[in-house]
Amino acid sequence: MASAMSMNASPVHPPKITTVKALVESTGSSSIPSFYNFTPYLRDEPIAGDAPIAGDAEDSVPIIDISLLVSGTPEEQSQIIHQLSKACSDWGCFMVINHDVTESLTKAMIASFQEFFDLPEEEKKEYQGNHVMDPIRCGTGFNPSMDKANYWRDFLKCFAHPEFHTPNKPAGFSEIAREFSKRNREVVIILLKAISKSLGLEESYVEKAANFELGFQLLAANYYPTCPEPEKAIGIPAHYDHGLLTTLVNNGVSGLQVKHNEKWFNVNIPANVLFVQVADHLEILSNGKYKSIAHRALVNNKATRMSIALAHGPALDTVMRPEPELVDNESDQPAYVEMTYSKFLELQQTGRLRSKFQSDIEQSKAV
Repeated sequence: MASAMSMNASPVHPPKITTVKALVESTGSSSIPSFYNFTPYLRDEPIAGDAPIAGDAEDSVPIIDISLLVSGTPEEQSQIIHQLSKACSDWGCFMVINHDVTESLTKAMIASFQEFFDLPEEEKKEYQGNHVMDPIRCGTGFNPSMDKANYWRDFLKCFAHPEFHTPNKPAGFSEIAREFSKRNREVVIILLKAISKSLGLEESYVEKAANFELGFQLLAANYYPTCPEPEKAIGIPAHYDHGLLTTLVNNGVSGLQVKHNEKWFNVNIPANVLFVQVADHLEILSNGKYKSIAHRALVNNKATRMSIALAHGPALDTVMRPEPELVDNESDQPAYVEMTYSKFLELQQTGRLRSKFQSDIEQSKAV
């Protein structure tokens, strides 16, 4: 005999609508379908409010002036490297100013992604992918093997390096995406050199260890339409990014939250600023000295939000492990699982990665 719960259970998929954007535009409802209800997750932990942004304040998102790493005096460079070390260990994120990703290029990238999401549903279906290693993948936020509810977002993900892939529409999208990805990658190379130094390693150590010349770069846009019941839905739940660093911009609509000192902070990204997050493989390489940051995306009922992220990772066939110089072999052991980046991606995206920590090595090998 079926239980009351199973008899009344809502369908796990929207029956006909393929994207959240199409759902919003077709219904105009003042409520959301039950399969988008994510309420329990939003009440788990305290919200601290807006994260302060100030360069040297103890409890504020650090600001890194990257121009000083390129052309500053030795003393200025040393100071920025120290600031980077604190940012990566204390917050796991920071704001980058005075970089070479121009505001006009960022606006063009946001506009091009908007044009893509505005394409008819049938045209976007051409780019639907089912596997994490599909070079172009368009869809909405649901993975039935992992998710208990739908996410209130649509997405487009494209491989940008070492091979470059994008949709052939809208017009001009590919050229803008290529330049935007290239400029972000150049910023990350500068940061990785400084991060190597901050760990007491040779300047090019992280690049060499990750085989970054062939490093995997993923360009992704998340599109969060207005939501009639934002307190019940989630754009993306709390998670950590794979790779070394993630660079992020948005369209000026807030919604990003990061976890710091066990509290959630709203992060508002100023114009012409890159928000940079430490990701799992920098944490692994540093043996936990630098921590990847938990973050999530909320939705609202006033304005559509769009974020554009670039994940900058090792080469896919590179085995990532803690740097031996950062492991005290007498009192400590490597704290993280050794595996290729591609294997990590596969396990993470299919929900079979138990943990990146040493205590779960055998479980991770078994899945």
